[in-house]
Amino acid sequence: MKKTIFIISLLIFLSLPTPSLSLSLSLSKPCNKNDEKVLFQIKKSLGNPYHLASWQKTLDCCHWYCLKCNKTTGRVIELTIFSGNISGQIPHEVGNLPYLQTLLFRKLTNLTGQIPSTITKLHHLNTLILSWTNLSGPVPSFLSQLTNLEYLDLSFNNLTGSIPPELAKLPKLSELRLDRNKLTGVIPESFGTFRNLQSLHLLYNKLIGDVPRSLGYLNFSTIDLSRNQLTGDLSMFFGKNKTIEIAYYSRNMFQFSLSDLKFPASLRYLDLNHNKIYGSLPATLTVLSLENLNVSYNRLCGKIPRGGELQKFDNTAYFHNRCLCGSPLPACS
Repeated sequence: MKKTIFIISLLIFLSLPTPSLSLSLSLSKPCNKNDEKVLFQIKKSLGNPYHLASWQKTLDCCHWYCLKCNKTTGRVIELTIFSGNISGQIPHEVGNLPYLQTLLFRKLTNLTGQIPSTITKLHHLNTLILSWTNLSGPVPSFLSQLTNLEYLDLSFNNLTGSIPPELAKLPKLSELRLDRNKLTGVIPESFGTFRNLQSLHLLYNKLIGDVPRSLGYLNFSTIDLSRNQLTGDLSMFFGKNKTIEIAYYSRNMFQFSLSDLKFPASLRYLDLNHNKIYGSLPATLTVLSLENLNVSYNRLCGKIPRGGELQKFDNTAYFHNRCLCGSPLPACS
């Protein structure tokens, strides 16, 4: 009997709110009324979709779906709308959420139109993701005004025109994704002046011209320029002191010698297939912990060095070269 009373007392005690939780709830401010008004305007602009059904007066807007508020101020700091049956354009009212830090519209295939210039009013914005939609028009140069931006993702859209060189003015940007659009022209020379860029994704566009040598001054961890019409030499991306881990350059028209390149110990993924690269595979590749390698469809010659990870890849990683030989390809004559 005593044991039963103890268990019941313990369950009652555990069901009570802890002082820290009560204090946290009391300190959480309700949603700012100005922000709430703007959110209702955004909902109306999007046609009052069912995806935003929780956006009702009966519920504090900090508890609405697709939102996050600062608990101390009650201001909206994240607006993340994704994977919904939503049509229309990005509402220009998003620029009237002055404390927004994250803005995301993703996997909304009926979202059309251009990126609104009112976004430039979001001075606290550090993450902008507008991807997997049907946005069109150019990559706006006015995005360079978002000086706190750290992550910019405009991938999987129908954006056209050239890449604005003004993007290099973003002092805090660490990752830039413009992949899978219809962008034309060259990679801006100004991109070599980025201060903190570590990850660059420009694959599946229609970019032309030589890759600016100034990009060699940056220490990328990831760079993907695959499936464009780019030309020139990529040797500036490699060297013992570099930090690159993922390097994808396939299906372009790069033309340079691979023979004397020095690769950083950090390199894990290297894809150079379908280019015009010549020379031989350097023995320095054998000391790398490679997880993926593809140098097929180039103009390489000589014996594939033995050792390291090079023989764990099958012949498709090496075939269709001018005179490359040795395991896993046929033996050299």
